[in-house]
Amino acid sequence: MSKAIVSTNFTFPGLKSVYKGKVRDVYNISDKYLIMIVSDRISAFDVVLPKGIPYKGQVLNQIATKFLDATADIVPNWKIATPDPMVTVGHLCEPYKVEMVIRGYLTGHAWREYSAGKRLLCGVPLPDGMEENQKFPEPILTPTTKAMEGHDEDISREEIIESGLVSADEYTKLEQYTRAIFQRGTEIAAKMGLILVDTKYEFGKKEGVIYLIDEIHTPDSSRYFYASGYEERLAKGENQKQLSKEFVRQWLIENGFQGKEGQSVPFMSDDFVDQISDRYIELFEHITGDRFVKAEIEDVQGRIFGNIRNFINNNL
Repeated sequence: MSKAIVSTNFTFPGLKSVYKGKVRDVYNISDKYLIMIVSDRISAFDVVLPKGIPYKGQVLNQIATKFLDATADIVPNWKIATPDPMVTVGHLCEPYKVEMVIRGYLTGHAWREYSAGKRLLCGVPLPDGMEENQKFPEPILTPTTKAMEGHDEDISREEIIESGLVSADEYTKLEQYTRAIFQRGTEIAAKMGLILVDTKYEFGKKEGVIYLIDEIHTPDSSRYFYASGYEERLAKGENQKQLSKEFVRQWLIENGFQGKEGQSVPFMSDDFVDQISDRYIELFEHITGDRFVKAEIEDVQGRIFGNIRNFINNNL
């Protein structure tokens, strides 16, 4: 098994603070820039699993880079450069405390809620009689609160505005940006024989301007179906062939774990970890159309540190 990066502990010129999220280690440089190192950690049900996934960080970072570039005409984004396959350097923005989740199909969390009898999700009414993985008449927005730790919570548009999390005018802009980016991602996916099923976007502000921040259209933030055979599988009530992290969630559920109190993460064999790694690389190649080139990992910590240090010295 290849080495997986599950933690970093670097010191850079101008370093103000370090934030370690579920997957990313984010370094604040001079309160102006962020250095985001995408680790090989993997989370599900808001819990970081005990083993890292080789090349996962590289996959996520390079997919996000491609889609940030492909949507920069729709909304400004935070990215300045990618000095390493696992690193993005970008603008420090004040993040909105909501995540913009958009769903084109009834699956995952939405299906679990629907099959439990709920017909209102984040204030959005859902029609009776839908089947799992069926396409909505038009994509629905189901935002969540942005939890610093623990579980994100579903929230409605009205609750977001009434609570003051986002002003009405700015939330309308976030909705417009979300739909436009999702449409662009849907079109790109279709050219690659894929369906962009659902995803989430995060936004922030800098000097009064709204920026798209963090990652987009990666297997951590998005779900993809294979377009070929979708209708046949739907008609037969079969599971869709998909490229996403959902198969990890399903494996956890089958092994008695959903992130609930008292539950323990099941043992992850090396073979299962390699399977996850292969699935991430498969998604990269399908969604980008590019061959995945594995980065050098003999001294990956040294490689990352050296590339970031050189970028800071030459640019920041």
